[in-house]
Amino acid sequence: MQPKTPKLLEDIRDAAAFIREVALGKTLADYRRERLLRQAIERNFEIIGEAMNRLALHDPDAAGRITKHRRIVDFRNVLTHGYDLIDHRIVWSTIEEEVPVPLAEVEALLGRPR
Repeated sequence: MQPKTPKLLEDIRDAAAFIREVALGKTLADYRRERLLRQAIERNFEIIGEAMNRLALHDPDAAGRITKHRRIVDFRNVLTHGYDLIDHRIVWSTIEEEVPVPLAEVEALLGRPR
């Protein structure tokens, strides 16, 4: 593991855990209605994507052990640069269906039991 890898993995883990925590008990309707919730979640997706991009540059082997790591970076780019194109349904389904997998993989890389 490269020297920067643990910090980048921890940034990803922290942001993904935050997303899951703030989305717990919420619905897509809540997400659409609550600007603060939306912006907090989108900001943490941006952090995940940026940390994943840096991880891929500094430790490609570690990044390669995270499912869809390239798609995670691409999703960040859409949120950041295509803010006017964001489909709330896609963001919400990403929270529900996609976030648990890389979160578990990052925790495994960090040596944390689930």
